[in-house]
Amino acid sequence: MEKLRIVFMGTPDFAVEVLDAIYKQNYEIAAVVTAPDRPAGRGQKINKSAVKLYAESKELKVLQPTNLKSDEFLEELKALNANLQVVVAFRMLPKAVWSMPKLGTFNLHASLLPDYRGAAPINWAIINGEEKTGVTTFFIDEEIDTGAIILQKETSIQKDETAGVLHDKLMHLGAETVLETLELIEKGSVKTKIQPAEVTKTAFKLNRDNCKIDFTQNSIQVYNHIRGLNPYPAAYTMVKDGESEWNVKLHDVSYVVENHNIKPGGFIVENKEIKISTRDGFIKVATLQFPGKRKMTASELLNGMQFSDKTYCF
Repeated sequence: MEKLRIVFMGTPDFAVEVLDAIYKQNYEIAAVVTAPDRPAGRGQKINKSAVKLYAESKELKVLQPTNLKSDEFLEELKALNANLQVVVAFRMLPKAVWSMPKLGTFNLHASLLPDYRGAAPINWAIINGEEKTGVTTFFIDEEIDTGAIILQKETSIQKDETAGVLHDKLMHLGAETVLETLELIEKGSVKTKIQPAEVTKTAFKLNRDNCKIDFTQNSIQVYNHIRGLNPYPAAYTMVKDGESEWNVKLHDVSYVVENHNIKPGGFIVENKEIKISTRDGFIKVATLQFPGKRKMTASELLNGMQFSDKTYCF
């Protein structure tokens, strides 16, 4: 049994849950590597990553390299004498980094690999209407999310589950899986499984194009798209009423399958409610956000805004 000396690498809240689990199990954490501080918001106040804030609260050593290939960072990392690196929601590592520790470097990914390799696995699992997903730990190699699998744990996706809810569920499941992975490595009893090279489901990076809602799809597809991007980065549509045009984010919605003769994208206001036509029904909007306004319910919005019967989404 080999005592572990760990370097942890991560940035957002998802990674904090895992780091906290490792810390509470009294593993030796040689250092925490996270993103550099960045100015954010209107006042350009310096913003520390969630992982840095946690590490500082536990008085852990923090490294914030801007260049993972720099001699200075590599020397500092080597001097830590860690025998294992754990990566959760961080950047792609150069070989000089991931190959450094004796026991390797493993990553936690929020999908059942090889499905949903890539930047946004939680979102795409919901957008594509999956009924299950999970987490995977694997040893890092030259490519993205392709290394030998150590452990996987599965969970169901409920039909009304948003990306935010699934994120938190996988965050907790991921922490459990990382601890089990550490135990296997510590005991020298890891048995890995090689991933197939080809995959059919990819977790593409989210961008303006794939966050835009296509109301020519059927109702369930539109519904899954919106909940798969709720709360962040949020699905959006362009709403046009006469000369006015707005970029509107949709958050909480439901759907109904119903025959109608309204062109997809019709913006319909009835009884203080908003619904938008799809190919085979309607999306009923519970909460949404117009530019420059806070997130609000449809009835709250309609108290302050009026729309013509020619309003539509595109």
